[in-house]
Amino acid sequence: MRIRRCTLLRLESSEETHFDLEALLSGGTGVVSRMRWLAYAPALEAPMELEADEVALLGQVSPTDWVQAAPVRQRFGAASVRRLLRAGLLVGSTQPWASAREEDERMRALHWHGVAADYHRASRWGGIDAAGEVEEAGLHNAEGLRSAYGAPPPMLHKRADGGATTTLPWATRTAFDDVLDARTTCRNFDAGRMLPLAQFAQVLERTFGERGRVHGADDFDVLKRTSPSGGALHPTECYVIARRVEGLAPGLYHYRPSEHALQALPMDPARILASAGKHAVAQDMGALDYLAWIAVGGQPYFAKAHVLCILAPRFHRNFWKYRNHPKAYRVCILDVGHLSQTLLLSATEAGLGSYVTAAINEIDIERALGLESWSESPLAVCGMGPRANRMETYELDPNRRIWPQ
Repeated sequence: MRIRRCTLLRLESSEETHFDLEALLSGGTGVVSRMRWLAYAPALEAPMELEADEVALLGQVSPTDWVQAAPVRQRFGAASVRRLLRAGLLVGSTQPWASAREEDERMRALHWHGVAADYHRASRWGGIDAAGEVEEAGLHNAEGLRSAYGAPPPMLHKRADGGATTTLPWATRTAFDDVLDARTTCRNFDAGRMLPLAQFAQVLERTFGERGRVHGADDFDVLKRTSPSGGALHPTECYVIARRVEGLAPGLYHYRPSEHALQALPMDPARILASAGKHAVAQDMGALDYLAWIAVGGQPYFAKAHVLCILAPRFHRNFWKYRNHPKAYRVCILDVGHLSQTLLLSATEAGLGSYVTAAINEIDIERALGLESWSESPLAVCGMGPRANRMETYELDPNRRIWPQ
């Protein structure tokens, strides 16, 4: 049999400390430390602790070139080789390891950059009530943040080494300035009203719809949207959690930009509600309401939006061109940022409240939509709907464009 290392692997040295009374009585500080090696890889659901000889083994096996397993077994031991094969950190060429090998080859074909893959893995949430944790810590308002962290960096930045200042002419106001000034993050939606289908469709069309197309080469068409995209690849898909839209059944949808249409997706209520039991606030929610709540990290004001748009790049669309590229994942993040701003401005122009949040539970969303995190995963959620007539939850509206006083 031949072996090679898995395509993406990060090894981390971690110090573990604990108090030991016997060490203290022996004249020491009582603090005992132990160094651990942890492995992170797509095949692992959690970090795996390694022995020192396993670290050395992985450091000497190529992730690209196959080598004979026998000499490795002789040097490091058959037990270590088998344990790493079972974990997926080593890939074997024979039939017993076919499943893990095929998974690694599929991962290899996505062309992730190693550091970006680590960040993507480490920044995903599952089952987190972020809003509840923030409130419990007293960090849900400006006073709490100031008390916990001290004064923030200055609101405005002035370079001490700068020279003379040139005053610029102010722009003549147009209707577009009114839209820009009216764009605020909405935390007060009117649950008693329905979102007109025409308004919802208008925002989707202006944000995600196809505005043009270029045929670049065989099997390579380039989409045009109202927002820019790295390499003109437009990898971001829009998935919709719809609850209160006129003429649209509540459920999950995928927006198809070339047809300007919503395709209904299957929904498994039991799977969606699998983790609801650990959140007291969510125990009486239906599947769709719970998905909206957990999708936005338990932020109740955002969960009340009539529609939630999940922005999920297909990484393999972007990485097809930018292979193992250190900027490729950043471009996907920028793509979602461009689209979210276009959505918010389009919703504002249509008279709707809207928001964007990255405090989301990607794992729960992926599970509900049937997404595989390494090929397609949400990076942000936008919501929209008719605003309430009263501000029950505080919003930042410094220009008093939404909530006159």
